[in-house]
Amino acid sequence: MRCPFCGLDDTQVKDSRPAEDGSAIRRRRFCPGCSQRFTTVERVQLRELTVLKTDARRVPFDRDKLARSVRIALRKRPVQEERIERIVNGIVRQLEASGETDITSKAIGELVMETLKEVDAVAYVRFASVYRNFREAKDFEAFLGSLGAAT
Repeated sequence: MRCPFCGLDDTQVKDSRPAEDGSAIRRRRFCPGCSQRFTTVERVQLRELTVLKTDARRVPFDRDKLARSVRIALRKRPVQEERIERIVNGIVRQLEASGETDITSKAIGELVMETLKEVDAVAYVRFASVYRNFREAKDFEAFLGSLGAAT
C-alpha cells in the first residue's frame, strides 16, 4: 500500500480488525519513510460493476457516491452511522448478487428508494425528490398522495 503522505510503496500493517458488520477489515498502517500512520479499509468485491446512465454513458460503480446519497437522505434523522453502513453494504451486496456487471442508474435508484422506504419515511421522500427530479410543490403532493394511498 502506498503511503498517502510521502508516496513510499512499502508500508507496514501494525493492526488489523473487522469493521462494521464484518464485511470489511480496517488496517492501521505505518510508513517507515515518513513515520506517518494511516488507516485503510478492505472490502470484498465480487465483481466490477458498471453503471449505465440515462444518457447512455457507462461509468464505474462508486460505493462512496451511493453512501453519500444515502447519508444525505438520512441527515438529521434518528439513524445510527453503523445502520447506514449496513444499508449501503446491503444495497451493494444486492447489486453484486444480481449477476449483472452492467446496472442501470434507474435500478440502483429504485433499490435505494425501496430500502429507504423501510428505514425512514422522511429519508425516502428526500431521496425520491432528488431521484425523481421534483420541480414544484405539486410534485411532492402527488408523490405523498401515492405514498399515503399505498399504506
